[in-house]
Amino acid sequence: MESGSKQMTARLMLAVGGAVMGSLQFGYNTGVINAPQEVIERFYNLTWNDRYGEYITKGTLTTLWSLSVSIFSIGGMIGAFSVGLFVNRFGRRNSMLMSNSLAFLASALMGFSKMASSFEMLILGRFVIGVYSGLTTGFVPMYVGEVSPTALRGALGTLHQLAVVIGILIAQIFGMDLIMGSESLWPLLLGFIFIPALIQCALLPFAPESPRFLLINRNEENKAKSVLKKLRGTTDVSSDLQEMKEESRQMMREKKVTILELFRSPMYRQPILIAIVLQLSQQLSGINAVFYYSTKIFSKAGVKQPVYATIGAGVINTAFTVVSLFVVERAGRRTLHLTGLAGMAGCAVLMTIALALLDQVYWMSYISIIAIFGFVAFFEIGPGPIPWFIVAELFSQGPRPSAFAVAGLANWTSNFIVGMGFQYIEELCKAYVFIIFVVLLILFFIFTYFKVPETKGRTFDEIASAFRQGGAGQADNKTPDEFHSLGADSQV
Repeated sequence: MESGSKQMTARLMLAVGGAVMGSLQFGYNTGVINAPQEVIERFYNLTWNDRYGEYITKGTLTTLWSLSVSIFSIGGMIGAFSVGLFVNRFGRRNSMLMSNSLAFLASALMGFSKMASSFEMLILGRFVIGVYSGLTTGFVPMYVGEVSPTALRGALGTLHQLAVVIGILIAQIFGMDLIMGSESLWPLLLGFIFIPALIQCALLPFAPESPRFLLINRNEENKAKSVLKKLRGTTDVSSDLQEMKEESRQMMREKKVTILELFRSPMYRQPILIAIVLQLSQQLSGINAVFYYSTKIFSKAGVKQPVYATIGAGVINTAFTVVSLFVVERAGRRTLHLTGLAGMAGCAVLMTIALALLDQVYWMSYISIIAIFGFVAFFEIGPGPIPWFIVAELFSQGPRPSAFAVAGLANWTSNFIVGMGFQYIEELCKAYVFIIFVVLLILFFIFTYFKVPETKGRTFDEIASAFRQGGAGQADNKTPDEFHSLGADSQV
């Protein structure tokens, strides 16, 4: 059964648009630090010299730079793990609004770090915006999933990832030395984040609170009903309300679900395993490694301005997220994820062959560029957008905040491991480094094929019911109608 309308209303657009400004911020801060690396390292060096009367050693500079990059992920882990503390107490929308105070603080710390001759301010700012981004990766997909009608949930869920990749692309473009990546303007490049924070603070007060939160957590049925009417653009919201009440009744049978409970309870064990593995499949697919390595590959391939080729990869990143947005409700989540993983594995094999033969066969450089663009495109078809919003679909209202905290922690931890470890592994394995990712991608493909259910067109409670009735294996190949009857059986 499909609940709710397929209509995209102005209020729904405002709610989703306001929310995904946080995702844009996350993307921008992920991509912003790479381009101005040399000018920021010079600032570190000069600051050190002013303080201690000597220039920084190469080892210390590498450590400081690694810390500047990776502390963002450490902040992200803390933020992701704290999602549940905010969303149940303050609501989904208010949590997003409150978190902007962190973005303003980070903007001030990084924007004024040069003026204050303090690289510590820059590093602290990176940590603070990391905490903000970790919170955002929980708040945004949860809120978007809860305000969206079932028929549009996949397409709107993809907007989180679309905003992330647009943020990365903006950061890549702004980071060029012609624009803001220069000696004098890099503090502005890092401090620019107060703009999306201001926009979100202006939009969100006009967006409604999640109707699921109002009805299920606050027991405010009339408020939830009036919010639903505005979001759906119709006076008849009985099917949505009915679904939420069913979920609420189900929740009353469950006690509040802690993070430990997710792993202890047989009912949640399989969905939390799926949520964690899907997050790992996103980060351990090698996508960050490709972005890290792409400039090097492009320069090896004889591209005169590798930065433009990297921006080209960013454009492909964005374009294929849009493709995913339009096909996710037709093709389904599971199918797209499998397609993406298989395509990435194929491109990684191609990239390995091209890199190994780069010095012997001149046209292999073109193959390596095609392989990179293909790798990025397949990532955005499945592993990019799907892990984020499928977490909201696998869990009912009770365990959802805890599930987002665990999934977010898995994502940020694996992101940190790739960020810190890739350069060392690449030195060891050279051209064959992507073989590691081929193996991981194949393992993730096998797991998805056997364990991940299709959630397209199914209400939250129908999905949760299927796990109660015997897990993904049983849920996997059912039509939405069969799935609905399965859910109805379990609620008797």
